[in-house]
Amino acid sequence: AAAASLLSPAQTIRSARAEGLRPLSMSATSDISHLSGKDAAELDEMLMGPLGFSVDQLMELAGLSCACALAEEFPLSSHPRVLVVCGPGNNGGDGLVAARHLTHFGYKVAICYPKPTPKPLYQGLTVTTRSLGIPDSSSLPEDIDANFDLVVDAIFGFSFKGDVRAPFDGILAQLNAVKAPI
Repeated sequence: AAAASLLSPAQTIRSARAEGLRPLSMSATSDISHLSGKDAAELDEMLMGPLGFSVDQLMELAGLSCACALAEEFPLSSHPRVLVVCGPGNNGGDGLVAARHLTHFGYKVAICYPKPTPKPLYQGLTVTTRSLGIPDSSSLPEDIDANFDLVVDAIFGFSFKGDVRAPFDGILAQLNAVKAPI
């Protein structure tokens, strides 16, 4: 299980299949550039079940991976100001972790967290981001395009179902008008 943390998602899936764990719907030999929602849910179940990862471990890996990918695609030199918009679930937690890492990478980060989750894991992530001086607000800042070079959408993850309700319906409408990369 410890070695699994060094594997790519495709390698993790192949390894799990080799050990007879629950298969995913894609072929074992395909190169994976993305996962469907169904496959992501199955991978989460496999990681948190037989492979023994905890939610906070997966959140840390997801947030770090997101921050690294953003830093590679949107260098600090051209996109120094980042707004991270967080939802109430695990995807929002991933965003809080990404915000922390982006700050350590030198980006000037702000967080919009309209509906903070009262669970200790999320409260701890918020304490950490605040201790780094990352400003947070429950509403989107004014004139996003003038004040940010990049927006991270950490609102809803692959397991979201149902209608988008307030305040996220309004936030998504506002973000749809943003010209900065999201």
